[in-house]
Amino acid sequence: MLRAVLVTLAICIYVLIAGPPLLIYSALSGISDPIYKAGMLGARMALWLAGVRLEVKGLDRIPRGRPVVFMANHQSNCDPPALLPILPTVVVMVKKEFFRVPIIGSGMVARGFIPVDRRNRGQAFEAVDKGVEVLKSGKSFVVYPEGTRSPDGRLQKFKKGVFVMALKAGAPIVPISISGSNKIMPKGKFVMRPGIVRIIIHDAVATEGFTIEDRDMIIERVRQAILAGLEKDEWPKEQ
Repeated sequence: MLRAVLVTLAICIYVLIAGPPLLIYSALSGISDPIYKAGMLGARMALWLAGVRLEVKGLDRIPRGRPVVFMANHQSNCDPPALLPILPTVVVMVKKEFFRVPIIGSGMVARGFIPVDRRNRGQAFEAVDKGVEVLKSGKSFVVYPEGTRSPDGRLQKFKKGVFVMALKAGAPIVPISISGSNKIMPKGKFVMRPGIVRIIIHDAVATEGFTIEDRDMIIERVRQAILAGLEKDEWPKEQ
């Protein structure tokens, strides 16, 4: 717990020092890139302070020159700071509660991140439509198709909305396996343990030429790819 307290305190200080000036600059200039870069720097710093090391494979599989939807399994709060800094610039769908966090929430708004209310079906559809617009504008996305963190590190069932978004936009889906992060920050516990997070980026799954009726087939392709990069104790219990 002591490590978790120290890392949280360090990040809070970093946000308080760097956040307000960057938000003011973004509001005056309309440029949010410095906010994004500062966020990625803070993420790397948090991992370093927590004693987390990354093992990354497959960066060469990321399609270049077009927007994609990165889809990763979600084991813990360690996943975003581990994943986002290694990817090209992205927009993220984030549960709406995080937008209430002072400074950080304002930074996500300035950067165009999209809030999602998992309990509001209508708002979830709106988030999907906004995601389609963002993809068609040329920006890539990171989403967690499970919808929430796994309680035990095992892969959960996928929500279908993010697949509809990719299909409507005709954007390829890049499956990503995140392994080991549940041991570093288990859900429901305020702890941070040093360790290794393994990230495997898989070949893209095409969506062009497919329709919403093909959704289940696309889901299964992405699911099998992510499973291939997980340890057996991270597979669903029915596997």
